[in-house]
Formats: sequence, C-alpha cells, structure tokens
Amino acid sequence: MTARAPLKLALPKGRLLEPSLALLRKVGAAGSEPSDTRKLLVPSSDGTLSLLFVKPADVPVYVESGAADVGIAGTDVLRETEADVLEPLALGFGRCHMVVASPAEVPYPTLTGGVTPRVATKYPRLTRTFFAETGLGVQVISVSGSVEVAPLLGLSHWIVDLVDTGRTLRDNGLVERATILEVGAVLVVNRASQKLRLEEHQQLLDRLQVAVQSDLTPGHRPGVSRP
Repeated sequence: MTARAPLKLALPKGRLLEPSLALLRKVGAAGSEPSDTRKLLVPSSDGTLSLLFVKPADVPVYVESGAADVGIAGTDVLRETEADVLEPLALGFGRCHMVVASPAEVPYPTLTGGVTPRVATKYPRLTRTFFAETGLGVQVISVSGSVEVAPLLGLSHWIVDLVDTGRTLRDNGLVERATILEVGAVLVVNRASQKLRLEEHQQLLDRLQVAVQSDLTPGHRPGVSRP
C-alpha cells in the first residue's frame, strides 16, 4: 500500500510565524529548513507534515479549499473571510484586539456638521458589520498597508486595526475608541480532510493540545512567544 502524503499545514507569514514555528518545535514537527528559507513548502523534521508558508489572509483560503489540510490563523482573518473551517484549538499566542481608533481631536462616535465618517481598515467586512450593528453610517475605505497613517494624511477620520501594546497608535497620535473583536491564533482544519484522515488529525491535535496546555500551566515558562 502506498504511504499517504503528510498532512499539509498552512502557516501565516508575518507576526504569527515565529510563535507558530516555536509551537511546532515543541511537538517535534518543526520545519527541516531554516525559518528564513525561500521555499514555500518544506517537510517537517518528523515527516508528519508538509509546511506551507503563505500570506495570513490566504491561510483560510487554502484550508477551506482543501489545498491544505490544516493551518494556523488569527481569528481576525477568519472572521473577516467567514471561512468554513473547523477551529478545534486556541493556541494561546497572537493575542491582541481589533479596535476603532482616531486622532484625539477627531470626535467619536459622530462628527460635527453631519459629516459621514470615513474609516480606513484592512477589515472592511468586520468594519461594516460593527458600524451597522451600532447604527452608525460610515464610508469604509479598504487599505492594505499601514492603516495608522490614514487619518494623518486626511484619507479617513477613524481607523479599524489590530492593537497589541498600543504603542503604534500612541506614536501616531491615535487613541482607542471602541473594541470590535478579541483576537488570537487558532488551529483551523479542513472539514473533508478531518473526516477522511481522522486518526492523523487527532494525533496532531493531541500533540498540540499538550504543548499549549503546558504553556498555560501555572509556574511554567511559556515556550511560545507572543508578538
């Protein structure tokens, strides 16, 4: 019988990559290549996984479509894309929150003179949903780069973005106005793959659960860094 190919695990480049790799090292499944490799698909050191390095927004796309069996993604991306995937495990890193922010001198939640607020964000769906639920009419402007600069250049009155320590907001003269979503990294799983390869998925989940739980144990020094 031909051996099955390893499960394909989609990993997000950027702020979640290093803590994701640290978690995989804890379970003996780190990549067999250096973390700065230019290869986009590398085998894990234990041979159980093929690691696929993609943009964060692409992780749910790869997993939902079945191009990857599993992945690691932030709940910000998952809620924005509304990906139809399983989320069996919160991984305990990448914690931050999505907020509405603006320059201190710009009014919130309404502008003077009946002006419709312009809101710059990388998360247009979540932004529209939030303001619709709060009853505020806004114009949402989608951007892909540094959102914090938008009010400084007159592109928007407010922004919606992720905040960790808040330093970037403060450095750009912005203050938090409202919280939209608490965010963290989670394991995501393709529904069909989970059914067809249940034993392999369960083994991976069990290993990750032990590693994550060890980081949450009082007195244990976490092995997974937080950005």
